[in-house]
Amino acid sequence: MAEFLSENDKRTNYCGTLSGKDIGKRVCVMGWVQRCRDLGALVFVDLRDRTGILQLAFDGDSVPEIFAKARTLRAEYVIVAKGEVRSRGEGAINPNMPTGEVEVAVDELKILSAAQTPPIEVSAEGRKAKEETALRYRYLDLRRPELQKNILLRHRLANIARQYYYENGFLEIETPMMIKATPEGARDYLVPSRVHPGKFYALPQSPQIYKQLLMLSGFDRYIQIARCFRDEDLRADRQPEFTQIDLEMSFATQEDIMAMNEGFIARAFRELLGVEVTLPMRRMTYAEAMSRFGSDKPDTRYGMEIEDLSDTVKNCGFSVFADAVANGGSVRAIVAKGAAAQLTRKEIDKLTEHAKGIGAKGLAFIRWNDEEPNCSFGKFLTPAENAEILSRLALEKGDVALFVADKNRVVLPTLGALRTILAKKLDLIPEGRFDFLWITEFPFFEWNEETGHWDAMHHPFTMPLEECLPYLESDPGSVRAKAYDMVLNGTELLSGSIRITDWQLQEKMFRALGLTPADIERKFGFLVEAYKYGAPPHGGSGMGLDRLTMVMTGAESLRDVIAFPKVQNASELMSGCPSPADAAALSDLGITVVKTEEDEENT
Repeated sequence: MAEFLSENDKRTNYCGTLSGKDIGKRVCVMGWVQRCRDLGALVFVDLRDRTGILQLAFDGDSVPEIFAKARTLRAEYVIVAKGEVRSRGEGAINPNMPTGEVEVAVDELKILSAAQTPPIEVSAEGRKAKEETALRYRYLDLRRPELQKNILLRHRLANIARQYYYENGFLEIETPMMIKATPEGARDYLVPSRVHPGKFYALPQSPQIYKQLLMLSGFDRYIQIARCFRDEDLRADRQPEFTQIDLEMSFATQEDIMAMNEGFIARAFRELLGVEVTLPMRRMTYAEAMSRFGSDKPDTRYGMEIEDLSDTVKNCGFSVFADAVANGGSVRAIVAKGAAAQLTRKEIDKLTEHAKGIGAKGLAFIRWNDEEPNCSFGKFLTPAENAEILSRLALEKGDVALFVADKNRVVLPTLGALRTILAKKLDLIPEGRFDFLWITEFPFFEWNEETGHWDAMHHPFTMPLEECLPYLESDPGSVRAKAYDMVLNGTELLSGSIRITDWQLQEKMFRALGLTPADIERKFGFLVEAYKYGAPPHGGSGMGLDRLTMVMTGAESLRDVIAFPKVQNASELMSGCPSPADAAALSDLGITVVKTEEDEENT
C-alpha cells in the first residue's frame, strides 16, 4: 500500500549535494531506488535523483520496523528517507562517487510508489537496452544519469543564452507557430484550418520573416529560443522539430553579429565546461573550405587536406584523369599517412562503394605497403608521371592516397566524406579539443538539377556582396552572399546572413530565382510592401541549441540531448505518433484520407 507525503515531509537536500561538510546533519531526501544490498544485519540502498546517487543505511538493531520495510525495497521504488548524515568510515569511502564519503543512517522511511520490474534497466553505466526499446520506454530511459546530465546542461545553456543576450540589449519576442507557408529550403509541416476549409497554416522552419519584420517595427534587437520544424530526412544531428537560439540585429554589420555570437559561445564554454574559447574565431571562405576539406562545415582538428593534382595529371596517359580535367573538372586526392596496414584492398573497396554512393564514378588509389607502391592506375602512366604524383603528394612507404576525378561538385564532397570516414577509422580526431571557425562568402545560388533553375543556398532574403550585384542575371553562379556559418568540429552550429532591405533589389532577387510577379505577390507580397516604408539595415542568425548541446556533452546523436526525440522515420516510439486521426475531426477539416497500396500492405 502506497504511503503519502505529509506536510512534515519536506526535502532538505538533493541526493547528489551531500558531502563531508554535512556530517551530523539531519536530512530528508527523496528519489528512486537504484539498487539494494541486503547484508543480513544491514541493508544499503542507493537512492537516485537528478543530482546523483546517495547511499542510505538501514541497521536492523536501531529501528526494526524501518529495517523490515527497507528489505522490501526494489529497483525504481519511489521513497522518502529521513536520518542523520554520517561518515562511511575510511575503509568504505567510494572515491568514484561525489557523495562517496557519506551515507544517511535512516530512521524514517516512506514508500510513495512501488514499481514493477522495469522493461529496461536504469543504469548509471550507460544504456543497456537497444535504442528502439529505450525510446519506447523513454520515461525510464530519461532516468539515466547520463541523459539527465545532458538535459540539465541544455537547460543551463538556454539560461546563459537568455542572460547574455538580455545583457546586450536584446528583447525576447515570441513569433507565431502557425504561419503562411514560404519556401525556406525544406518541406513544411502543414496544419489544416477548420475555419478556412481547404487552406493551411505551416509550422515555421524558422521565424525568419517575422524577425525581419520586427526589425522594420523598430525593436532593434530580437532574441527567441524558438521551436522550428522541417519535414526532411533525419540523421544523427537532425530532427523534424528542433530549437534554435534565434536573433536579429538592426543597424549592425556582419562583423557585429558574428562578434555578438562569439561572446555568447565564449561565455557558455567558460561557465559550463571551463574551456576558454580563443576570440576572434578563425575565418575561412566557402571556396577555401570546399577546396581544402570538401565540406562547408569542415572538421579542422586533423589534417588530411585535399590536394589538387589537376595540373600534374592533365596530360597524363590515364584517360580518366586527363578527360576529367579537359571537361572542366579536376583530379584531387587525400593522403592517409601511415595507414597502409589498416587500409587493406578490401577496405579500399568499401570506400570505393561509399564514394559511388555519393556520386563518384569510382576511386583510384596508391597503397604503399611493400617496397614499391601499388598504384591502381600506374600501368597507364610513365615512370616519370608516377614519380611526379608521388612527389607532389609527398607519399612515403606506409601511406595511402585516394583519388577522385570528375566535376568539382562531385570530387570535393566525395573526398570530404571519405576524409571524415578515415579520420574516425584511423583514430585521428583528438579528444577534448574544440575547433571553431566561421565559413563566409557562401554562393548565393546553387543549381538545382531536378528543376533546372537556380535556388537560394540560404534563403532569398540574404544580401549579396556589393561587388557581385552586377552578375545577378548574367552569371548567378559567381554571386557570393553576405552569409556566414559558425562551425565546430565538423558540425554547423549557426547559420546567418545580412538581409536585403531594398525592396527593389529583393524583387530582383526573387526574379533571379525564377519567381514570377504573381509568385512574388502570392508568397511574399506583404514582406515586399513592408520594405517600402523604411527598413533599417539588419541581419541575424539561428544557432542550433540542440546541436550545441550535443557537441558540448560529447553525445553521438541529438536524441541524447532532446527529452522526447523522433526516430529515423520521424515517429515517436513512446506515444506512437503520428497516428490516424478521428474520422469526425477529419470531416470537420474537410479532409479525406486516401490509402495507397503501400498503406494497405502495411496495415
